[in-house]
Formats: sequence, C-alpha cells, structure tokens
Amino acid sequence: MSSHYEAPIREPLVLGDKTYHDISVDVAAPVLGKANKSWWIVFTIALVAFLWGLGCIIYTVSTGIGVWGLNKTIGWAWDITNFVWWVGIGHAGTLISAVLLLFRQKWRMAVNRSAEAMTIFAVVQAGLFPIIHMGRPWLAYWVLPIPNQFGSLWVNFNSPLLWDVFAISTYLSISLVFWWTGLLPDFAMIRDRTQSPFQKKIYGILSFGWSGRVKDWQRFEEVSLVLAGLATPLVLSVHTIVSFDFATSVVPGWHSTIYPPYFVAGAIFSGFAMVQTLLIIMRKVSHLESYITVLHIEYMNKVILLTGGIVTVAYAIEFFIGWYSGVPYENYTYLSFGAATGPYWWAFWALITCNFIVPLTLWVKSLRRNIMWTFIVALIINIGMWFERFDIIVVNISKDRLTSSWTMFQPTFVDIGTFIGTIGFFFVLFLLYARTFPVIAQAEVKTIMKSSGEAFKRLRAQHGDDHSHVQHVEQYPADAGPASNVEKHFDSTFDEATPEALNIDDVDYEQNKGRIEMLLNSVGTFEPSLQKQDNLQKINGIGPVLEQKLHQIGIFTFDQISRMTDREYELVEEIISEFPGSPKRDDWAGQALTLKNKN
Repeated sequence: MSSHYEAPIREPLVLGDKTYHDISVDVAAPVLGKANKSWWIVFTIALVAFLWGLGCIIYTVSTGIGVWGLNKTIGWAWDITNFVWWVGIGHAGTLISAVLLLFRQKWRMAVNRSAEAMTIFAVVQAGLFPIIHMGRPWLAYWVLPIPNQFGSLWVNFNSPLLWDVFAISTYLSISLVFWWTGLLPDFAMIRDRTQSPFQKKIYGILSFGWSGRVKDWQRFEEVSLVLAGLATPLVLSVHTIVSFDFATSVVPGWHSTIYPPYFVAGAIFSGFAMVQTLLIIMRKVSHLESYITVLHIEYMNKVILLTGGIVTVAYAIEFFIGWYSGVPYENYTYLSFGAATGPYWWAFWALITCNFIVPLTLWVKSLRRNIMWTFIVALIINIGMWFERFDIIVVNISKDRLTSSWTMFQPTFVDIGTFIGTIGFFFVLFLLYARTFPVIAQAEVKTIMKSSGEAFKRLRAQHGDDHSHVQHVEQYPADAGPASNVEKHFDSTFDEATPEALNIDDVDYEQNKGRIEMLLNSVGTFEPSLQKQDNLQKINGIGPVLEQKLHQIGIFTFDQISRMTDREYELVEEIISEFPGSPKRDDWAGQALTLKNKN
C-alpha cells in the first residue's frame, strides 16, 4: 500500500487539480502582486482606529489613569479585561502550531501560519495594557528582577502579577521563534520567485540562506519538534498563570480552584473563534479557497464545540458551588442569580447567549459547514468571551464584603478608545503581514498533496490504492515521453531515434531523487493528459541526447524551462553532469520564454 495512503472516505484538504507549482504561485501571489481595493479599505479603517487609540494612550500617559472610569472599589476594569481577552486570543496559534504538530494533524498546515501570526500580534496588544496601567510606563523595567540603585528594592516573586511577566514574555519569545522557523522555506520560495532585486535581497536575508538541501530539511524538522515540545506546556501554563491573578486572591467569585482549566479552555475557545474570523476573510480576499477549505472550517468548529462545552461545564459548576455554599456574598458573583437580575444583568446574559446558546448551533452539520454562519458565530463568541472577562473582573469586585463600598463602573471615552485602538493596531499588523509574508505554509502543504490533494485522491480512486501514480518516462520515442500512451495526444512527431543510436545512459533516479523533486517543485510538473510536449531541441544547446536526459527527469515543455533560474540551472547540472555550464551559457530560460510565447 502506498506510503501516502489516506482513506477514500476522507475529504481532500487541497481542492482542485493543484500541482506543486500552483501552490507556490497561489501562496506567493498576495506578496508579489499588488494590494487590491478591499485590502486598502480595511487597512485604512484599521489605521484610523489605531491612531485614535494611540491618541487615547498618549492622553492617558500624559494625564494619568484617572482619565479611565476606575474608582476606589473597582481598580481593575477595562484594562485588565482587555489584557486577559487578548492573551486568550493568542492561545489558538500555539495550539495549532505546536500541539497539532505533535499529533501529526494534516489539516493544521493550511491554517497554522496565520494562527501563529495572530498569536504574536495578540500578545503584543495584551502586553500594552499592564504597561499603560502602571501610570508611568517608562518605569516598566522595574518589574524585571535586575540589580538597581535602590538597595533592597526587589520584585515580589510570590506575586502572580510577576509570574505574568515571565509567562507572557516566554510565550511571546517561543511563539516568535516557532513562527519564524516555519517561515524559512516560504521566505526562500519568495526569494527565488521575485523579479525585484530589492525583494530578493530582503527575503534572502529573512530566509537565513535556506537552500532546500536535505540537511536544511533535517534541521528544520528537528527544530520544529523541539520548539513544539517547548511550546506545548505554554498552552497550559500561560493562561493558568493569568488565572492566578484572580484565583490566589480572597475576593468572592475569584478565589476558585476551577479557574486554571476554565481559563485555558476559554482561551482556546476564543482563540479559535478569532482564527475563524480572520481566515474566513483572508481565504476570500487572497483567493485561497482551495487551501482553506470548508473541511478546515468544520474541524476548527469542532474544537470550538469541545472547548465551549468545557467552558459551559465550568459555568454550571461555578453557579452551583456558589449557590450550594450558602454564603451570601456568593450571590453577587458574576455567575449567580444576583448577577442575572442585578444591575449588570445585560453583561451576564450577553455571556450566556454568546458563549453557550449560539455555539450550540454548531452541532448541526449544515451550519457547522456554512461559511457565513461560522463567521457570525465566531464574531459572537469573541464578543461573549470579552463579556466573560468583564463579568469576572467588574461584577465580582463591584460588590465586595463591605456594602458601603458597592459601586458601579462606567467606562470613559479613553477606555473605549484605547480598546478600539488595540483592535486597529492588531489588524494593521495582520494586514501588513498578509502583504509581506506567505500566509500559508506552502512547503508543509506540499507534503500532504499526494495523500490529501483532490487530484491525487481522484487518481487513487480510479487506479486503486496500490497504484503508485509515478509517471515512468519511456526512453523513446523522444517526442512522446510519458504521454506516449495518451491516445491522439500529439498531432505530429519529431525525428525518431533509438537510445542505442544516441548512446544514452539513464539518469540515476534514486541517487538524484531529492534534486529532481526540488527541480520539479520549482518549474512545475508535466501533465500528459492536459499538456502538449514541446520540441526542446529548438533551444540552442539542447540536442537529442540532452533532450532525452531532460525527459528522464520530467522536463518536457518550454514553460518548465522558462521558469528556471540560476538555482535550477545548478540542479540540472548536478543531475546531468555531461553538459556543465550549458543552461546558463545558452540562456535556456530566455530562449524557452521566447519559444513559448510564439506557440
């Protein structure tokens, strides 16, 4: 049975008759092409929101955090609500890139790159709020355990607020390295495809000299596994430590042992919802429907259902324990009868509706596979998870054990503007990323083409699971090549010869397998049922013997040769050593491009 076997009942993860070359072209198109009108409209809106938020931040720092709606009782409100919300959104990227990598889930490959970018940009937004809340952000370095001029002044290692600093900085560092490592082969692909000398220089630096050698791939796999192993505990630890900000206190509604798993599940829940929101937009704008399919959307919806179920159970436990304890203060916590009927009833029911009732619709398969409904549900979940954090923080501390301190929180325009500014900043970063970085891990998607590509699955359905689907090149007639068995494929034939007459030695395929695959990944493969073979001898420098050698390694058309660069020339010379320097000296690519345009 083929090593690329996948059960026929499974839907393909790559739609259409895509070749390896098509993947490179489609992924590189948003980077090498020009931004469309939709991109500029969204970018302008995001930039305006960011500038509004930046103005609010400058006003806050210059005036003081008294411009927020905080008071003596409620010292944490929108700022920490937004901090926890953004950290939660950043969880899905690590889960997709690290945990699903260790579990060898193929569907992650089309969505992991953007999920990782989302993680980094979300953590950047989260980090802004504690720094602004310090009041004097230029002294933010005081939270670090470094020698100082104040003698015994030192950070409190028993404080979960300090644990936040270590957890989030570690999370950001590992996520950034993981993201960049995965981008190396994609940067190299852009470097090799671009015609701009400036872009070639920039992406050459970003790719760290990636050449696609076997040694490069071996190190790539090893480093990816090591980073996945390091990042996996972070999926659990980061939001666990964030939950300790509340769980280690004695405030009613906060002092709860269920918070760590509850926060982790909620983070993955909201993170996947944000991934859905971004990818559904991006697959349409960047024309990536063949790679981010309905199946990917359904798989992520199933994760949302699982984590949403865990969150719902946590809600029920919180409500029950508060009621069962008989403690009167528990009736004023964020999940209680008092919260459902009190002054913050609207926030309570927004949480229940958005996080419990609406996601239940995803149990219906037709809705779970509906793109528009998924987008709406993802937006609603993001709103609901923000309300959950708002309820946990504001509702719980608005009514403490001293009734004379009970009060309400009213956000100011600065609170609202700062939050909207971070949303704008997030989308500015993500939109710039989508224009400068490959949004799909094309190198990883290519690894699942033979098992999960629609064209390959169709071939396997036609010929059986044991069919190798390898096109064996017939030595002669030279004009026919692998298409010689396709009836009436050619209108005419070229001069016939025999291998013996030309004294041709076969190319050692096993020895050059890696180089041949690398070459065909760059120039594209020949499809005999769809394409017509060209007479390569029309190119100066290619005679009957060299033409046969090229046929043996899968080169049959002017279009393939026209895509060759110095890198491909070197590969050809390594595979076919009898004609050193001929491809570059005779400018095969230039000649082939001219001949292709004449046809």
